[in-house]
Amino acid sequence: MRLLFLIICFFYFNTLFSQNANSELGSWFMYNGSHKISEKWAVKSMAHFRYYELANNFQQEIYRLGANYSFTKKLNVTIGYSYVNTDVFFGSQNSFVTENRMYEDINYTNFLNKLKLRHRFRFEHRFISENSGNSASHWFRYDLNLNYPIADNWSVYGYNEIFLNIDQSKRFVQNWTGFGFLHKFNKNLKINVGYQQIKLPNGIQKRILLGLILNTNHTQKAI
Repeated sequence: MRLLFLIICFFYFNTLFSQNANSELGSWFMYNGSHKISEKWAVKSMAHFRYYELANNFQQEIYRLGANYSFTKKLNVTIGYSYVNTDVFFGSQNSFVTENRMYEDINYTNFLNKLKLRHRFRFEHRFISENSGNSASHWFRYDLNLNYPIADNWSVYGYNEIFLNIDQSKRFVQNWTGFGFLHKFNKNLKINVGYQQIKLPNGIQKRILLGLILNTNHTQKAI
């Protein structure tokens, strides 16, 4: 429990003392899925709807689909595609940017007693379409996610993810820091409630997180 307390304090104070915060509290509504189709292969799916305010003032929608291969219980990789539609300016009606992204993930998981640590290394290739024309950029992302059980069907989590644009001399793009709770309804379904701050070069965005996680196993025979 002492370790859990230190983890929560780290993520809390890392967000609390961030400067130049955006005054608006936004919201993310999230679906994430993993669907096992063989011993080694799974399909990853995702849909996110993000708002500058609480369920108001659209910011972004993302749809993602990927193929995942597991080498071991600790190590797996994913290759996939994302479609992204973003309103890049708060309160604007004519500032939409469309992206088609290809990505590759390397995921590694390990444990320190009950504490689960998941490392995700993502290489992302963004093909961008906007009013001023088309462009492409290539990003690297590293996500450290910590999860600790606090009851039979409850766990607490915290994470930090850094985004780097490897095409630019000033490579830092943004950093996500968040924490929250996961509740497991059954072996297939979980809900996620959390809070996140996004550090940008010109300020901070604050977001409430509400998510649904669906994991299915299509290799099991129906009885």
